[in-house]
Amino acid sequence: MFEHNKQPLATREIFLRRLIKFVAIAFALAAVSLLIGILGYHYLEKLSWIDSLLNASMILSGMGPAAILKTSAGKLFASFYALFSGMIFLAAAGIIITPILHRFLHIFHVEASKASAPKAVEKTTAKTSTRAKASPKNHKHDDEDHRPKTLLDF
Repeated sequence: MFEHNKQPLATREIFLRRLIKFVAIAFALAAVSLLIGILGYHYLEKLSWIDSLLNASMILSGMGPAAILKTSAGKLFASFYALFSGMIFLAAAGIIITPILHRFLHIFHVEASKASAPKAVEKTTAKTSTRAKASPKNHKHDDEDHRPKTLLDF
């Protein structure tokens, strides 16, 4: 799914597709969790569908219940659903952050590998070495000028 640390960095297009896929997975997880909450409030607390949606949405978002719960089954469901919602929030955040963090760490690994790589020693004659010294293409900081400026550019 992700490139190995020995492989080159994925292109921006691959990264964006991967990010969209992970965001979609997180939203699907949240939608399934919302459906569980709606069904639980509707059947255990006998709330209308719209009130069940409101209560499940409020709990899932961390705001707290909107309706006063009357049954013991509804109160037990609400307490477990609140704990479940907290874990779903953390899981969804982790799912969304995963490709971003992977890319960030991969960039540092690639840069660290480039910095620690031994420089190749060129065997040149005196004539070619003087031309090479005069050439602006061999400036030692030339590769730094072309470094990407944002995370997406990497």
